Amino acid sequence: MQLGRELSPRAALLSPRGRVLENGMPRFFKRLGEGIFDINDLTEQTHGLARFVQEAAKAYRFDPDKVVAVGYSNGANIAGSMLILHPEALAGAVLFRPMVPFVPDTMPQLPGKPILILAASRDTMVRKEETERLASLLGRAGADVTLRWADATHAISGEELKTAREWLSVEF
Repeated sequence: MQLGRELSPRAALLSPRGRVLENGMPRFFKRLGEGIFDINDLTEQTHGLARFVQEAAKAYRFDPDKVVAVGYSNGANIAGSMLILHPEALAGAVLFRPMVPFVPDTMPQLPGKPILILAASRDTMVRKEETERLASLLGRAGADVTLRWADATHAISGEELKTAREWLSVEF
């Protein structure tokens, strides 16, 4: 794992890479099929990612209480899983094209935690209902969820990147 360039006096970029290969492509956790997650692997990989963030905070001397996840698709789903399993590990999140990773037995406590969900009305991989279910789940946990819909497919548009950048600058 590596630390990226410093973004501002307050921010740095830490870019973890998934440890699971699927058809030669790195992912954060295994799937059993499209939209069907291997929950045991997702849980194990989520715990490992949370440990990595804590270790990286020590090694690179950044405040672990100020980590904000920005993830797309599989990365957004593991960030959602971190919010559920390790709510203390993230100060907030920007989730591009997420779905509900799993429904927890016990709801996490996310009081006021800012979360931006960027969804697409023409996404053939993530159903609208799944996105809305995730927004509802995180909202019930107390998070301050902003859900934005774009007339787009599963790919991220330049306008959505601009939206995320502006949201981050206001929230953090």
